[in-house]
This record gives sequence, C-alpha cells and structure tokens, in this order.
Amino acid sequence: MFDKLQAKWKVKGWQLALILVTFAIGGSLTGWVGRKLLGLTGMEHGVLYYVLYVIVITLLWPMAVILVSIPFGQYPFFIKYIKRIGGRMVGKSHARVVEEEKELAVGQLAVGNQQPSMDDGQNKNQSQIPDPQSLTPNHTKIAVFASGGGSNAQKIIDYFKNSSRATIALIVCNKPGAGVLSIAQQEAIPSLLIDKEKFFRGNGYVDELKSLDIEFIVLAGFLWKIPIALIKNYPNKIINIHPALLPKHGGKGMYGHFVHEAVLAAGDTESGISIHYVDEQYDHGRTILQVTCPVLAGDTPDLLAKRVLALEHEHYPKLIEKWIGR
Repeated sequence: MFDKLQAKWKVKGWQLALILVTFAIGGSLTGWVGRKLLGLTGMEHGVLYYVLYVIVITLLWPMAVILVSIPFGQYPFFIKYIKRIGGRMVGKSHARVVEEEKELAVGQLAVGNQQPSMDDGQNKNQSQIPDPQSLTPNHTKIAVFASGGGSNAQKIIDYFKNSSRATIALIVCNKPGAGVLSIAQQEAIPSLLIDKEKFFRGNGYVDELKSLDIEFIVLAGFLWKIPIALIKNYPNKIINIHPALLPKHGGKGMYGHFVHEAVLAAGDTESGISIHYVDEQYDHGRTILQVTCPVLAGDTPDLLAKRVLALEHEHYPKLIEKWIGR
C-alpha cells in the first residue's frame, strides 16, 4: 500500500512518512476541535448533533492539516492535495482531477549529470501538468529545460521575476530528483518530469507545452537531444547555451567537465560560451552570441568551468530577453 501511495504521489519514502503523520495528527486535531466546538452549544447527541459534527469537521480538516503540515515541511503538498479534493467536491471532471494529481510534489535532492543516450535505461516517470489558469496572463511564456542542479535556471528565473514581458511558466526535467526540480518547487513554478519514450518516440510533449501556451524554450543544461517533433513545432524558438566556443568542442558527449577538459587538452588560449538555435543535431544550430574568456596558465577544468559559468550567468538571461522581444 505504501509503495502505491509513494508512486501515486511521486514522493520519497521519508516524505511519505511525514505526509501520513500530518494526516494522522491533522485528523485527530480536527476531531478534538470539532467536539469542543459542538460541546459549547450544549446540544445532546442526536441526529442533528452528528449532522453538524460532520459539517464542522469537513470545514475544519483542511485548515488543520495545512497547519500541521507547516512544521513537517509538507505545506506545498497539502495545498495541492486540498485543491484537488476541492475540485472533486465542486464536480470537476475525472480527467481534470487526474491531471491535477500530476501536480503533486516530486522528490528533492540534486543528482549529478550523466551522459544522455537514447539506448540507456531510464525509469518511466509521470509528469506534473500545471493548470494554465495559474500562469501569469499577458506575458510571453517560457519553458526552461534542465537536467541537473539548475544554476542557470535559477539565474533565468531571478532575472524574469519582475519582468513585465515574460514569465518562466514551466520547468521541464528528465531526471527525477534533479536539483532544478527543487528550484521549481521553491519558486512555485510548475514542473514537467518527462519520459524518454514519449519524448523521443512520441510527440516530444508538444501537446503539453501548447496547452500551457509556451512560446519559447530555453535549454539550460539539458542533456537530451531535442526531437524533431519539438523542433518543427517551435521553429527558431528553442535556444541552448554551450560552455565553449562552437563549433569547437561540441557534439554528443561534450557537456560539463568533458568540454573544459577538451579545451585544455587542445591547448586553446581562450574559451567562453556559445548561445545558439537548436536544430536536430547536438550543438549545431546557428550561433546567436559568443562571449570569450582567457584560458590561463595553470588552469584546471574546475577553474575554467567557474570562469565560463560566470559568463553563462551574466549573459544568458539578458540574451533571452532580447531574443523573445526581437
């Protein structure tokens, strides 16, 4: 039973335990307060008493579990859970309820990057599909695709927080537990955890993106190649940032430290960033912007990575703003 709940709610074991404890304490608190309130009326136990008792605890229960969830760190989960239950009570369609179930919190804790491959094993994961009504209207809606810790995603989110032109409306990730999913949760941005089979051999989640009115896609450390279905539906509206000066040191397998190691091995005197349109090949689309930095004597991949990352954080959000407004 616990395994089924963990899979249904897409939470880790420790989080499921806290959720169940919150349910138990919240339920007990609801019953106790309900009895105390009805005791103040002086009513005797009878049909009317029990009818009122049911009404009172129905009204009290959401407040009780929300209150209890705060010290247990499960407030985001219970807010979404209660909204889903409320939707059922007001008669939402079954399909809409199923859709809202996908919004429940995914696991946290960052994981390291790994080399993407269409042939390697990957767990099937359901997606969190946000409600389009919750997104900011009259803004250009941007989806950020990321696979790892999400430092670039965080900078982009920060940059557009007070923007009058654009909203980061969705975080798309291919790794359960990736740090970028924690960022999405902390920033109250809907997230979509994608499945490899559907992404590469289906329609690339085009329907989900279109249903949210996503207009532009920004790759920020996303390690899967973008499928042709997505490229065709977003022509010249998908960009990527690469931590080297393309066409050097690009292509499949060239990400993270592999890039910086290649730069140093080649004896290059400069490196930098390349922001480019995405096509059906890795790191191949037309370049929009390149910014350079020197490769210094004694550089290690870590030292060079820090210098290049600083350029990414400085220039990528600004370029995105210019790009969507062109």
